[in-house]
Amino acid sequence: MFDIRPVGYVIGLLVAALGVTMFAPLLADYMAGNGHWPVFLESAVITVMFGGLIALACQNGVSEGLTIRQTFLLTTLVWMALPLFGSLPFVLGHAELSFTDGFFEAMSGLTTTGSTVINGIEALPEGLKLWRGVLQWLGGIGIIVVAMVFLPELRVGGMQIFRSESFDTMGKILPRATEISSRISVVYVGLTLACAMTYSALGMSAFDAITHAMTTIATGGFANYDSSFGQFAPGVEYASVVFMMLAALPFVRYVQLISGSGAGPILTDSQIRTFFIVAFALVLILATWQWSLSARMTEMAFRQSLFNVVSIMTGTGYASADYMQWGPFAVTMFFFIGLIGGCAGSTACSVKIFRYQLLFASIKAQVRRIHSPHGVFVPRYQGRPVGEDVLSSVMAFFVAFMMAIGVIGVLLALTGLDFITSISGAATALANVGPGLGNKIGPAGNFASLNDTAKWILAFAMLVGRLEIMAVFTLLSWHFWRS
Repeated sequence: MFDIRPVGYVIGLLVAALGVTMFAPLLADYMAGNGHWPVFLESAVITVMFGGLIALACQNGVSEGLTIRQTFLLTTLVWMALPLFGSLPFVLGHAELSFTDGFFEAMSGLTTTGSTVINGIEALPEGLKLWRGVLQWLGGIGIIVVAMVFLPELRVGGMQIFRSESFDTMGKILPRATEISSRISVVYVGLTLACAMTYSALGMSAFDAITHAMTTIATGGFANYDSSFGQFAPGVEYASVVFMMLAALPFVRYVQLISGSGAGPILTDSQIRTFFIVAFALVLILATWQWSLSARMTEMAFRQSLFNVVSIMTGTGYASADYMQWGPFAVTMFFFIGLIGGCAGSTACSVKIFRYQLLFASIKAQVRRIHSPHGVFVPRYQGRPVGEDVLSSVMAFFVAFMMAIGVIGVLLALTGLDFITSISGAATALANVGPGLGNKIGPAGNFASLNDTAKWILAFAMLVGRLEIMAVFTLLSWHFWRS
């Protein structure tokens, strides 16, 4: 018989922990003297109480090990339960969002998507601005742990190739999750503090520096202004590029670095090299395109190309300019840039670099087999042969990803949205990028004008995309629950 108690216990603890984090924005509102802090107190009490009761009710079923079915269920339900309670400050507070909008905003935050339904962000109380940053910051570290602990064990989307790259702990999943999260937290907090101090030194207020550092390192994209990073000086944009790229690298490499392994693992990682090469090439292409439009080379054109390419490629979703005005070529480029992603084991989202590497390695081997039918050609990654199970998982991911974009795009069109909004909305939600294309959900707009049905579809798409698609699809399979 399937025992749900270990799953409920972990979810209860995480929900209660989320409630505790609500005291940070409570304190921010109290210090600002705007009278909004009771909303966070009420939300915190509700969240801690529910989480605590769930954990207590399931405590007698706690064990160190989780079955595969329990792990799949836990991975998915956590990312459904946390947005549910994370939406409370939006629904009960100053924003006065509907439950649909509140859940959408919280899901967008915790999945580090960065799409928003809030107009006039500048007018929000400090607590709500900070809460948006906290949600993304928690979601960022949460997805690193999921990507390094759970997804390799579940063999989702080829992530099992990183099982040997993880930490040398042979225990059960939950003890390993605790150990990895503690090590990752040191790096994560360190990068956040460094980012905040850099922003502050470049002219941001202390509050803006903290909240934007949270959403930068989480590659989340929530900003405190409707104009996003168009609000800040050029130096801030360059600094943000550096930290977005650092956050898009595998965090296990940072842990190895501070553990005494030196810079070797970082310098020899083909995924990291490919990430930088692709980013550089895309920036060069779009900067050249902008220069061709203005007939002269300008620093602004380069900076805007650099910032927006890195932002969309890493899935951060900040914007410093409305690239919808750069012409059809640039708009098309940004659509596909959002489908690239950063490195596995980072806060970045979308397809991710390593899957493209494995895809091209498989294509290369297949072409060589066609040319030399009697030869033996094995796809390799990082110099090691890649097993058929990994390749089949990657191929299944690509097929599922493209099919999901099509299905969600059609569903959005059925709600009355135009083609560009539907297809780009589906892509940006599944890739957890943030802004879509078009006048409604493009870099100069947001998702507020969409109908409730479209918002629920997009919220589900964010969940599916953040959990690498196959984890949720497997959970919905009838065969998975048999026996």
